[in-house]
Amino acid sequence: MAIVELEAVSRRFPNGVEALSEVSLTVADGELFVLLGPSGSGKTTLLRLLAGLDSATSGTIKIGGRDVTGLPPRERSVAMVFQDAALYPYLSVFDNLAFGLRARRVPSKEIKARIEPVAASLGLEGVLDRKPGTLSGGQRQRVAFGRAIVRRPAVFLLDEPLSRLDAPLRASVRADLIDLHQREGSTILCVTHDQSEALAIAQRIGLMERGKLVQTGRPADVYQTPATRFVATFLGNPPMNFLPCPGNDWGLNPPRNNLVLGIRPEDVTLANDPVGDASSARWTWLPDEAELLRIEYQGHESVATVLLQGHPLCVRCAGLASISAQRLRVGLDKSRVSWFDARTGLRERA
Repeated sequence: MAIVELEAVSRRFPNGVEALSEVSLTVADGELFVLLGPSGSGKTTLLRLLAGLDSATSGTIKIGGRDVTGLPPRERSVAMVFQDAALYPYLSVFDNLAFGLRARRVPSKEIKARIEPVAASLGLEGVLDRKPGTLSGGQRQRVAFGRAIVRRPAVFLLDEPLSRLDAPLRASVRADLIDLHQREGSTILCVTHDQSEALAIAQRIGLMERGKLVQTGRPADVYQTPATRFVATFLGNPPMNFLPCPGNDWGLNPPRNNLVLGIRPEDVTLANDPVGDASSARWTWLPDEAELLRIEYQGHESVATVLLQGHPLCVRCAGLASISAQRLRVGLDKSRVSWFDARTGLRERA
């Protein structure tokens, strides 16, 4: 286990493209940290710099307090798991697990002693003699995890490790990853573009946009108090709703008129006539009615889309929503409203 520290790390390619721009980040010893962002935001570049597979243009990288900025991969005590399990097809599962240890001339008895408990913990003890081509996608990814674990690195680097799996396998291997972290207590940096995956497994999340780290924090904090409109849009399904404020403060009296109101779909309610619980002090009811456009049933919930003064608004409803009226009042949870600068997109303190 080890602390990972990046200080003002940048990566500029020869063609002038800046993949990373002065990224500073500290990942605590034993923390499961997830880098989240769209394709091209710099997530994998950052992971490759940590692994020593690419070189930083500027800045400092430390692992366990040791400056590793210029060191080759073999001297960094890191293990990387890619989105493709990248197993040797002609080797058995046991030999795939042992490959890195043999390359480091670890004695055979020690290799066996390391592999057996790891294989048991990952449910691979019954397939050690089989070739990767006979395994399921989830089993192959577990072998990739196991190959990293037996090396006993200070830091695990995971690059989209679940993206090639279908939904049921992804859920299963995601649980394996959480169990692995709890069991090993390892420092893990995981890259993903899947927000539900990030929210499910991370102790802390880092949101990346265009080579910059724009926000870090606990999943709930980043979700509830996004630092920018980009974070509010990228994190959440459906994403945060936005209503422009010039000429209309939506009854909430914002401090300036150059703001955009943001609110999550679960913090909006609909009613034909606000009564009962809907009339509680929690809700601020907007003066204009909205037009119901559609309702999407999603099993455990429904998502209604309404049109409010020309602006679409998503509303998360429990179960199978039974909304019959076409004209509805809209209530906002005033304690959960966010305000963003209309020009910069930065969160404002209202």
